[in-house]
Amino acid sequence: MKHLFIFLSIAMSINYGFAQNKITGTITNSENGNPLPEVSVYFPELEKGTATNSEGKFEIFEIPSGSFELVISSLGYKTFEEKVTIILGTNTFEFQLTPTAIEMEEIIVSTPFHKLQSENVMKVERASMKELKTTGAMTLSESISNLAGVESVTTGVGIGKPVIRGLSANRVLVYAQGVRLENQQYGAEHGLGINDAGLESVEVIKGPASLLYGSDAMGGVLYFNPEKFAESNSTEGDVNLNYFGNTQGLGTNAGIRTSGEKIKFMLRGGHVSHIDYKTGDDERLTNSRFNEYDLKAGMGYQWNTIMTELRYNFNSSELGIPEEIGGQTKDRSPELPYQQIDNHILSSKTGIYFKNSSLKISLGYIMNKRKEFEDHHEEEEPVAEEHDEEEGPALHMNLSTFSYNVEYHLPEWGSFETIVGVQGMRQNNENFGEEVLIPDAKTDDIGILATSHIHFADESGLQLGLRYDHRNITSEEPLDLLSGVLDRGFNSFNMALGYKLELLKKMTARINLATGFRAPNLAELTSDGTHEGTNRYEIGNSDLTQEKNFQTDISLEYNNKHIEFFVNGFYNSINDYIFIQPNGEVIDEVDVFVYTQENANLYGGEIGFHLHPHPIDWLHYNSSFETVIGKRKNNQYLPLIPANKLTNTIRVEGDNKSNWLKGEYAFVTLRSVFDQDNVDQFESSTNGYNLVDIGLGGNILLNKIPLQVRLSANNLFDKVYISHLSRLKTDGIANIGRNISLAVSILL
Repeated sequence: MKHLFIFLSIAMSINYGFAQNKITGTITNSENGNPLPEVSVYFPELEKGTATNSEGKFEIFEIPSGSFELVISSLGYKTFEEKVTIILGTNTFEFQLTPTAIEMEEIIVSTPFHKLQSENVMKVERASMKELKTTGAMTLSESISNLAGVESVTTGVGIGKPVIRGLSANRVLVYAQGVRLENQQYGAEHGLGINDAGLESVEVIKGPASLLYGSDAMGGVLYFNPEKFAESNSTEGDVNLNYFGNTQGLGTNAGIRTSGEKIKFMLRGGHVSHIDYKTGDDERLTNSRFNEYDLKAGMGYQWNTIMTELRYNFNSSELGIPEEIGGQTKDRSPELPYQQIDNHILSSKTGIYFKNSSLKISLGYIMNKRKEFEDHHEEEEPVAEEHDEEEGPALHMNLSTFSYNVEYHLPEWGSFETIVGVQGMRQNNENFGEEVLIPDAKTDDIGILATSHIHFADESGLQLGLRYDHRNITSEEPLDLLSGVLDRGFNSFNMALGYKLELLKKMTARINLATGFRAPNLAELTSDGTHEGTNRYEIGNSDLTQEKNFQTDISLEYNNKHIEFFVNGFYNSINDYIFIQPNGEVIDEVDVFVYTQENANLYGGEIGFHLHPHPIDWLHYNSSFETVIGKRKNNQYLPLIPANKLTNTIRVEGDNKSNWLKGEYAFVTLRSVFDQDNVDQFESSTNGYNLVDIGLGGNILLNKIPLQVRLSANNLFDKVYISHLSRLKTDGIANIGRNISLAVSILL
């Protein structure tokens, strides 16, 4: 670490010897030559940009010399992307945008070459948090389940674990602030550990991404992008208020962002509180209440050839663990049992730009503190002899993780773009409670990778890469299960190959072949005791081998000014798939579950289209269907596979011609979830259901103060239903009923 800071200091001192560069320009409409105001002009690699003024002009200072991708975007116009060369001094450009009814494209950050989705070889789903919030979702995990191919294993409404094409837990890697999020994610009984306040967008890689991210990314990646800093020489602020009728939920967050030419700063704080949720039967699920506090801060520095930023996020949650329909109260403080989970995420990102290449360094430190409080004294001492102080946590684990990612972008050679890099982490798990789910242990991880993107003249592209990983897991003390200490090492070579082809003028085909791997986690290797959160006795298997998979993805997309259509198909073959199942025994009055392995296959895909008939561009019709089938080698179905789902949405949008109302919209959505009969032998089938959601909103100018207002109603007809991925399904407890929400954002 010391040597890294010395290196950065030298680089910054060298930087002062370079002349300051700036770019200026004008952006106009290609059809009539009129200047275009409020157009975004952005260098994604430099994370620097601005917007045009009323005359369509822009200026950006402190740009290093070299060639960089420039992205120009505005609603109602085709996104423009071009590599521009910056020389010493002032650089002047003129650009034209073409009007289109197709929605504006964004840069994909989760893939290494930072391309628009239309240029990407790998298919990546992207959605802005602003777009997802219009659905009226209460939590971040609920929001992302609106994306095709993404679902959530839930415990009530406060606890949700993402599922990508049937895979979850340690098979899905989550990134926040540009670093991997490590928070004991093997457990389904606690959620993501991050809040949607201060997030700009989410990107979903569906399929093995071990080439880019190493172990634990064999099922896919959720990549959450934090909000950007303010544009240079500007200050922005906002206050956001949310109310959810079903849980009488209150959510508030406020933030401020300010930037000069070199220094940037942002700060955001938020709080969420919910009472027990009400089912369609008008009964509240006891202890499904939860509270959450969130703080995000960031500081950035950018001057010519140096870009660096430091971000911090503290998230603290109190999550009731629901067990039954009991007392019908409206308390907000969880009762026993409940979890208290604190996450500290500290991350830094630095870019050093040379004439034809660049070096990027990302560092992260995460401290996850997980506590579970239980009632151990129900049948013991009388109330008079109870301790005055609150009983300590039965379960208390601290997981600290230091991660690093160093990438060198080599100079381009013809049509080749190449990146080489090294990634890794050092992780330490410690126990402080009377219960021990997993032992005190250390994990060391390192991976070396190289990947190239080859551009062809016909706008097709080829991407390929190779990676080697080594992971070592050691326990601190001897384990009863092993009669000794745990000391296991895992090695893996992985590759990826993808090709994008422009079949017709409006049609794009992609095929991606990739391998992935996952080392067994501590719970799978070492569990030997009752897991209260899942109400079962779990026994690990120290002889488990790593999972290896090979997935084929094929996608086809077509779009014109009237319609967009896509079809995605995948086949995922997993060797030594790890799963848990009961062995018929009972210990401490709970069923015994053991970890085992068997080869498995998952296959399915998504299909959908978006109709926006021209010239009535205010009308939109979206439809998507998703399906996943998972089987073990013995032809038994895998557990917790999402049911097939069909989603249809009709949406209308305003023409933005009003002086006081802009961006107005209204929608109605029908979500049809089919029967799930393809179940594991220890699961039961789940009946299908139909849910109707509606919503409307817009931007209102009230006394010169801009307001964003959203009103929505989910499960409009108060349907009684149980999701196949609900962990409360075995107790016959229904999911949340009708939920009417109101959100107001005040832009300062």
